[in-house]
Amino acid sequence: MEKTQSSTLNNIDIKQKGQKIGVFVCHCGSNINGVVDCKALAEESLKNPGVIFATDYKFLCSDPGQLLIKDKIEEFGLDRVVVAACSPRMHEKTFRRVCRKADLNPFLFEQANIREHCTWVHMNEKEKAHKKAGDIIAISCARAKELDILDIITVPITKNALIVGGGIAGISAALDLADMGIPVTLVESTPTIGGNMARLDKTFPTMDCSACILTPKMTDIGQHPNINLMTYSEILEVNGYIGNFDVKIKKKPRYIKEDKCNGCGDCVPVCPAITSNPFEMHMSPIKAVSIPFPQAVPQLFTIDMDSCIKCGNCEKACELEAIDLNQAPIIVEEKFGAIILSTGFKVADLTLVHPEYHYGEYLNVISHLELERMLTSFGPSEGQIIRPSDFNRPKKILFISCVGSRSQREGYKPYCCNVGCMAAMKEARLIIEHHPDTQIDISYMDVRASGKGYEEFWEKAAHEYGITYFRGRIAELYQDEITQNIVARLEDTLLNQLFEIEYDLVILVGAVDQMDDLPSIVKTLNLQQGADGWLLEAHPKLRPVDTHTGGIFVAGFVTGPKDIPATVAQAKAAASGVATLIMQGEVEIEPYYAVIDPEMCGACKKCEVTCPFGAPVLVTDKAQEGKILEINPALCTGCGTCVAECKYGAIQQNNFTSRQLFASTDRASEKIELDIPDSKWEPNILIFACNWCSYTGADLAGTSRIQYPPNARVVRMMCSGRFELSFGIQALLNGFDGVMVAGCHLGDCHYTSGNYKMERRAEYMPPILRNLGINPKRFRLEWCSASEGLRWAELNKQFVEELKILGPSSMRKRVQQIRNNINK
Repeated sequence: MEKTQSSTLNNIDIKQKGQKIGVFVCHCGSNINGVVDCKALAEESLKNPGVIFATDYKFLCSDPGQLLIKDKIEEFGLDRVVVAACSPRMHEKTFRRVCRKADLNPFLFEQANIREHCTWVHMNEKEKAHKKAGDIIAISCARAKELDILDIITVPITKNALIVGGGIAGISAALDLADMGIPVTLVESTPTIGGNMARLDKTFPTMDCSACILTPKMTDIGQHPNINLMTYSEILEVNGYIGNFDVKIKKKPRYIKEDKCNGCGDCVPVCPAITSNPFEMHMSPIKAVSIPFPQAVPQLFTIDMDSCIKCGNCEKACELEAIDLNQAPIIVEEKFGAIILSTGFKVADLTLVHPEYHYGEYLNVISHLELERMLTSFGPSEGQIIRPSDFNRPKKILFISCVGSRSQREGYKPYCCNVGCMAAMKEARLIIEHHPDTQIDISYMDVRASGKGYEEFWEKAAHEYGITYFRGRIAELYQDEITQNIVARLEDTLLNQLFEIEYDLVILVGAVDQMDDLPSIVKTLNLQQGADGWLLEAHPKLRPVDTHTGGIFVAGFVTGPKDIPATVAQAKAAASGVATLIMQGEVEIEPYYAVIDPEMCGACKKCEVTCPFGAPVLVTDKAQEGKILEINPALCTGCGTCVAECKYGAIQQNNFTSRQLFASTDRASEKIELDIPDSKWEPNILIFACNWCSYTGADLAGTSRIQYPPNARVVRMMCSGRFELSFGIQALLNGFDGVMVAGCHLGDCHYTSGNYKMERRAEYMPPILRNLGINPKRFRLEWCSASEGLRWAELNKQFVEELKILGPSSMRKRVQQIRNNINK
């Protein structure tokens, strides 16, 4: 075991609060120790007030590393622990469990992020990285001294799960949970469950009939006693917290009485209104009163009021009196212990990409989902492949892959659709099986066939089915005005040859996109989207079906493109996560809630107005015989915005008190090197970063190894709304050249409105700074999402350059003089 530890205790009064701090520096292999000297960092950390023990170790998250921490807590009677390692978002809970095992309150632990925020982003500036790592540890030690003993709140869990989205992911998760005896409400926005899988004819690579494997599960959903199926419904509002979510669901009117309709269909023949069927990709007509497809679940008709002419024929034809043309939406309110989001995907609008392909203009250029419906025996052409222009069978077909995807052009998708290559091969094989004389070419960028049996599938398509592959994008399609055949101009990059080939039919394998309602769901559930629009997982490797919001899980396409096996696997994982949570019966909530001092509260209700979650409640204070406000810990989400808004200073947030944040700020100021000539001066920056977005964005910059200047030190807060102007003012007065507050983008705040409060509060900063003789440009408010690691790096670079133009802060000399007087 490699270690460095102090041989003697520092000469301090160990009875004082936070005066027995132990520092543990992790090598993380070469991730940290390859850039900085961890042994030296451990030795240097002994200089921090209160630190009596320090050591370094290769992997502190390993079992031996955790045992080392536990043993030293017990051996030295440590009352605070600082681990300098990776991001707290990675292993904070791990090390808190270690503290608990050593009978130390887990909230007396602090993690110094010297990997993502230092060694990974300053790999080429080792000396400066070492200095920064030492500063980060010093700041963490100062904060650790001020940490308080906190007790975790335990609340009961509602034994009821909500699943949003009725595709194969939602269906699989619902059945797994229901079979375990957990009541499930499955909400689907369309009139039937099944999702995009219900549109498919066969599934690759086994070529199973999609309806044959999906329909029985759909039926099970409709008949399961533990499943409440709510189709044609949408989520309106979600409040509450893990284990206790209060949800409002809107059931849209079908204009059919669900308890009376038996699916007989007597209303259909008499309906004169005809529209196009969205389930069939609008390739076939359908009556205004309809069921999307024969196997739909539930077997309930729906009247499309946009097409209905309100003739009343259906009402007369229905003997069960199930028609209600005046039906109104119904709002259902229910409590759930956990939520799974599985809203699926849609094919991107192909009319908005590749205008040279003329989709929507040339009849014989169609999407691959339109082809999929043709291939289906109950589809618009009853399994026959036809040209839309003349309904003849095409004998020469071209598939174009990656249409609108894998491109950096504006409006296109930069990511791979993950299923396009295999879908094109499958559909090509099906066509040849129906009509062996059909010639099929596939234009591709790269064949991506990485799943089980996929490589063999595409090799068989090429060698046994005679499918020809062209590597390269199609440059242009144009139409023969007489035959309406499509001529493709293309280059095969492997042969380095240009071709111009005429086809009867062209199939576009398009990009996939998020469902239209995903942004509103994300906002309702306080989730986060990546730069590509898909939802962010809590951790892509270790927690791929969890979100940063406790109790909310994800499955399927909602986090990014994936095939059916991966979707079902995620659904089962999400169901397991929900079951694990619900079966505990109760859940522990981190005690980051705010607390009001009744002696200081003026009952102005500012916190009540500020809080979007209704946590502050006006009560009668018996001791003072007056009205004060109290905060319901179960409703408080721990943003801390009310603390910064309270004009009486009556509120503090557990684990992020003003005392703790000032301690971090002051220690960071003390680490500024003031006694250096102006020629060697570099700007010193203090950044207050919100936990959910900007701090995570900084972590992403680290995991992406994006390099940026090592000038900034970061103080983490749960929300930018927690920032008090006095934090920034004191930092600037204490010698920092610049202060930045980095929060979530407006509209994306994890706590709904914290960043808006910060934006309004920041308006007061410029006049205050001018009165103090400080240039207001030294303070910045910026927005950076969890997916914007590159933006985080750019913000750091920009601020450094701007401060270099402004020059050293005028406060530096004042602070230096104060330090000199103290030293004397």
